[in-house]
Amino acid sequence: MAATSKDELLAVTHKEFEKLQQALEKVEADFAVAKDADDTSIKDIVGHRTNWIHLFLGWYEDGRAGKEVFFPAKGYKWNDLKQYNATIRAQQSDLGWSDARSALQTAHDDLVDFITGKSDADLYGGPMEGANNDWTPGRWAEAAGPSHFRSAAKYIRARLRAQTTPTADRNA
Repeated sequence: MAATSKDELLAVTHKEFEKLQQALEKVEADFAVAKDADDTSIKDIVGHRTNWIHLFLGWYEDGRAGKEVFFPAKGYKWNDLKQYNATIRAQQSDLGWSDARSALQTAHDDLVDFITGKSDADLYGGPMEGANNDWTPGRWAEAAGPSHFRSAAKYIRARLRAQTTPTADRNA
């Protein structure tokens, strides 16, 4: 169930980030950059989550400033997400594991600062400006932060389980 207040949003943001951090603590640097069958690494997932937090913060600021808001990003439509995500991975290809984790922490801190600096009315009093839908800034923040943290942690746990599962069991 989605948060409906600043306090709930902060709680779920901290909770899901902590779960993600716990999963990340189990990832060795060499495994973090190893690609899966879809050519995606754990480092790519971390970079992706960092990028989406920055996208959200940019959408919010652009909307408040009366600028055109590009969802998900300028030159892309929602049905172009696969291509957009591949572009982000390519842009972040030289990013090391330590830097990716540091960037995620910074993005999380930026998101928490954003939430902390807003009132319940700012976050849930109406649709986000420029979004052209009914989602509130709080709902968008939850989608960019805690929801993404949750799915990243799930992906990481699955990769870690697959790494420790004997080959014979995986092929059974």
